[in-house]
Amino acid sequence: MSTVLKDQAAALVERSAERLRGVSRTIHANPELGFHEVQAAALLCDELEALGFITERGICDLPTAFSASIGSGKLTVAICAEYDALPGMGHACGHNIIAAAALGAAAALAPLVDELDLTVKVLGTPAEEGGGGKIYLLERGAFEGVDLAMMIHPGPVDVARAEPFAVAHLHVDYHGHAAHAAAYPDEGVNAADAFTVAQVAMGLLRQQLPSSARVHGVVTNGGDAPNVIPERTQGRWYVRAGSLEELNDIEPKVRKCFEAGALATGTTLTLGEESPHYGEFYNDEVLLDLFVANGHERGRFTSDPGSAGRMNRASTDMGNVSAKIPSIHPYLGIDSLPALNHQPAFAAHCISPAADQAILDGSTLMAWTVIDVARQPAVRQRFSS
Repeated sequence: MSTVLKDQAAALVERSAERLRGVSRTIHANPELGFHEVQAAALLCDELEALGFITERGICDLPTAFSASIGSGKLTVAICAEYDALPGMGHACGHNIIAAAALGAAAALAPLVDELDLTVKVLGTPAEEGGGGKIYLLERGAFEGVDLAMMIHPGPVDVARAEPFAVAHLHVDYHGHAAHAAAYPDEGVNAADAFTVAQVAMGLLRQQLPSSARVHGVVTNGGDAPNVIPERTQGRWYVRAGSLEELNDIEPKVRKCFEAGALATGTTLTLGEESPHYGEFYNDEVLLDLFVANGHERGRFTSDPGSAGRMNRASTDMGNVSAKIPSIHPYLGIDSLPALNHQPAFAAHCISPAADQAILDGSTLMAWTVIDVARQPAVRQRFSS
């Protein structure tokens, strides 16, 4: 019976192919930054309503978050959709693919919910690129009653197992005092120098950090004119670690580097967080095994990803979800090499034929994995609340 249902699900995805391709390209052509994904969220809600889902828009006090549900079964599955873009690069991480694949899985499962005794939820999760939308949704009850959660993410090659870093997102703001850089430099307090000191301190700190740590960032405002002592400078910095426990040890050391910049230059430092901390990811091994086995049926996960597979180390707020709910977050390749995620060339590949295939495969594999869980009594019992 599962084979019949899987064939039915795959056929439904194929029949939706042109619509899914259109959704992907529309989101790709209209990139919106985190918490501002107005068009993408509305488009997905409209499409889900056309499939018979009941949608709630602007949930949990997040205007571009949504929940769409169908069915009233005892097993509740959440499929997460991301749709935010990167500043200056558009969809260079392929969230248009994630959104379209979530819609495709919904299209495949919607007609099967009664037979499978399912409740299917599609959760629209804004601001993954640094805003932590899923964390707010988790804290505010959007995942309440969910038995398992999943999503797919594009990368250059297939990698089934997600192994993201925990991460803190810092906003750095130095305030000094402006002065003429030639005539009255002694009257200035240089906020740009504060960043120089901080970055030198971080460079020295790296020798004492574990190999799993990553510290990186950008100065978003370094001053206004070369003949003016910069009065205010700002930056965004990420601190990554192998786990939240490790992050809690490393982050205070990085903060001291920024404090050193202020101390050395006489500036005032304001150091804030752009989002809650993202946690490491916990793969549910049963779900992952089912997904990979289904992937083999589609010709996926059949080769060693090599160094191009390191996208599976990227941080995600789905990690926080996985700490509470059995979850998977596999990566599907879009044949982009040598282009990698967060490069402009990768954005171009996210509307390629290989990207379109990743949408169809991702939709089908998520649907097949849900069918496996629903139809195998021992597995279903494991996830049932």
